[in-house]
Amino acid sequence: MRKISAALTFSIATLAIGFLVGACGDTSTPNGTTNNGSTATPAASTTTSSAKGLKIGSLLPTTGDLASVGQQMLGSVPLLVDTVNACGGVNGESVNLVQVDDQTDPKAGAAGMTKLATLDKVAGVVGSFASSVSSAAVSIATPNKVMLVSPGSTSPVFTEKAQKGDFQGFWARTAPPDTYQALALAQLANKKGFKRVSTVVINNDYGVGFEKAFVQTFEKLGGTIVNKGKPVRYDPKAQTFDTEAAAAFAGNPDAVLAVLYAETGSLFLKAAYQQGVAKGVQILLTDGVKSPTFPEQVGKGSDGKYILTGAIGTVPGSDGKALEAFNNLWKDKKGGAPGEYAPQAWDAAVLLTLAAQAAKENTGVGVASKIREVANGPGTEVTDVCEGLKLLKVGQDINYQGASGNVDVDANGDVVGVYDVWTVEDDGKIKVIDKVTPK
Repeated sequence: MRKISAALTFSIATLAIGFLVGACGDTSTPNGTTNNGSTATPAASTTTSSAKGLKIGSLLPTTGDLASVGQQMLGSVPLLVDTVNACGGVNGESVNLVQVDDQTDPKAGAAGMTKLATLDKVAGVVGSFASSVSSAAVSIATPNKVMLVSPGSTSPVFTEKAQKGDFQGFWARTAPPDTYQALALAQLANKKGFKRVSTVVINNDYGVGFEKAFVQTFEKLGGTIVNKGKPVRYDPKAQTFDTEAAAAFAGNPDAVLAVLYAETGSLFLKAAYQQGVAKGVQILLTDGVKSPTFPEQVGKGSDGKYILTGAIGTVPGSDGKALEAFNNLWKDKKGGAPGEYAPQAWDAAVLLTLAAQAAKENTGVGVASKIREVANGPGTEVTDVCEGLKLLKVGQDINYQGASGNVDVDANGDVVGVYDVWTVEDDGKIKVIDKVTPK
């Protein structure tokens, strides 16, 4: 990992500001409020309750290909900051938050991370969601000694790089890597009797990493990958998918594993329907498209039924000891129920604050040095962030039990989790029908 010189860092940061301002003419975002009540722009917003306190950032997709998922988790970090500040903050000072929209784009994510690291000088960042964006962001966070905790970047590539020491301890995630989700989905496909499966994936770290893990597991279970010799991987910037759709459904597969992002994925599935190639073939989906709006994005067929009716998929679930309290807090403060990955985003932000308190310093180095300690113990189990901060202030060790799970972060920054199995019903609603733990 190359170091960035001070002069080069300043130049990149300057370019980043220009990029972010130029890319975001619309100054309104869903749920775009900071913890002091000001309105957030799509590029960034900053809370300014104390210049001396812990400063953290969020780098999440409020626009772009993953906006429909990103907006579901957007409120978690400001909610956590409000909660922590209401019970005394961290190291005796209020926590400050800077929010950046990564636009589901690695270039925008890199620009945003550069701004957070070099201008805002945050100690830690919750983000990103897309693995390709996190790959760009962590290469900037690491040399600048900023702790990056992703609530949803699940590519196995991060495990491999962490094992090589590329991240120097400045990386973790609260969602399990796709080696586990691919295992869960391969086991599900096998259980349902699918013997011949084709794959189509978005051509980035997330899609290709998932494809590799799924193929290995499904073949070990005795299944056949129909298009193994000619995998279908689509360009994230593509707008037409006729060729990819025809290729993915060729060879009479029992099912097609489609590892997609929502915006481009909806276009792919429409193309498959319009060509008639998807008829009678089971669609297997993943977390990248699991949002209430996705069936509507794909649309209805000529018979008036949702094209995605009967599709099944997996998504990292939440079964942590703090989940009920988190759901109640969300309902009280925001109304309704939190969406996908909101618990993982909450836990990521909680770990940043607890680690800073444990280190007794508001720096990235301090956070990185303590984040595994507060996540894994040994120490008193706590589910409430304020209780955890209180114990840490008097020198006691803790073991945080999160909303998404136990968030036991290993040496590679990984956690192991449970997966929800979901399906699309006749009315276009998504329903969780089972839970599976990969074995």
